[in-house]
Amino acid sequence: MKRIEAIIRPEKLLEVKAALESLGYGGMTVTEVKGHGTQRGVLEQWQGQEFWIEFLPKIWFLVVVDDEDADAVIDCICDNAATGEAGDGKIFVSTVDEVVRVRTRERGKAALVGGEPVVPAG
Repeated sequence: MKRIEAIIRPEKLLEVKAALESLGYGGMTVTEVKGHGTQRGVLEQWQGQEFWIEFLPKIWFLVVVDDEDADAVIDCICDNAATGEAGDGKIFVSTVDEVVRVRTRERGKAALVGGEPVVPAG
C-alpha cells in the first residue's frame, strides 16, 4: 500500500476530491495549511499598500491506496490540481505496512475501500 500526501491549491480541492471519488477513493484526510515552495510567497496590495505574503494558504491531504492504484491516483491528482503556475503543489509517496479499519478490524485492501458509507443516526 502507498501513502499519498499532496499539497495543493485550496481552489482545486473539490475537483481533486471528486476525481478521487470517481476512482473509488473517497476516504481522505484534509487539512488547511500555510506554506511556500520555490515561489516564496506573493506581493499583494490592499488599500494602496503593498504586503509580502510569505506563507500562502494550501490544502494538505492524505489518502492511502493499494500499490496497483498508486500511479492512477497520482495522475488523477496532477490532472485535477495543476494550473501550470508556480505553487501548484507537491505529492509525496511512501510505503504503508498495514491498514486496519477500527470499526470492523478489516486489514489491508479491505480496510481501504469498499463497504457502505456510514450515515450518522439522528
